[in-house]
Amino acid sequence: MGKLDGRVVVVTGASRGIGAEVAKLFAAEGGAVVCAARTLHEGDHPLAGSLEKTIADIRAGGHEATAVTANIAEAADCERLVRTARATYGPVDVLVNNAALTYFLPVKDFPAGKWMRSWAVNFHAAFLLSQLVLQDMIPRRRGSIVNISSGAAIGPGRGPYADTSRGYGGTCYGAEKAALERFTQGLAEEVHADGVSVTCVSPSQVVPTPGTVYHRLVNGPDDPRGEPPILMARAALLLATEPLARVTGRVTYSQAILHEFGWIDEARGLGVDGGRMGSGYSRI
Repeated sequence: MGKLDGRVVVVTGASRGIGAEVAKLFAAEGGAVVCAARTLHEGDHPLAGSLEKTIADIRAGGHEATAVTANIAEAADCERLVRTARATYGPVDVLVNNAALTYFLPVKDFPAGKWMRSWAVNFHAAFLLSQLVLQDMIPRRRGSIVNISSGAAIGPGRGPYADTSRGYGGTCYGAEKAALERFTQGLAEEVHADGVSVTCVSPSQVVPTPGTVYHRLVNGPDDPRGEPPILMARAALLLATEPLARVTGRVTYSQAILHEFGWIDEARGLGVDGGRMGSGYSRI
């Protein structure tokens, strides 16, 4: 028996990195997984990873998944994604808002078009997709929405700023993730009486993915500062399957929540170190 037997799951950003790992684990736990991303074929994107690779890995394990190419910056594509999930497997039980579009640029140099596209993917799509799947969840009084955040949501604090090394251009991305965390708790409160869980989780340590390696946030899969992507996938699974009363409204960190629920024996990084517990919403 899998934790997601008979459940329909939508995972965005499932072509590589955390999203691909979430899709594979959720499928292995019995979910019928709809994998969404822009990259269908290997080589279509400069970074390694594609929907066809994620789907092939899932099906090789004897599990069920379907690929949907979608640009979730567009409302029409969000609607088509959820419509396809319903037509293929039925009403959506679990949504994992994982997709991200990141430009590491300082605000003074940030093109307005790129700023808007980034917000469309990293924040507005979570609203659009949540609204769409709630049409399935609320009438059945069950469902889980898991949002993927980042340690970038933690701001640099008040000045003066003697160390300018943090000025690497992450203001936009950090603001989006901070907004996503506030959105998580607001929506969780709104749909609590409807039996729907809404949660948010960030990596306790930087996860080595094609994206984080490309942006030099980590030096590769063996970087000791890094966290295996399976930990984020397991944390998302925990939040998607634990009872509403135990998790809804939680804004947390991968290793911290896994350790709290006894899914791992040791933990480190954000949410674990009392000296840097995480964003404000993770403490509410």
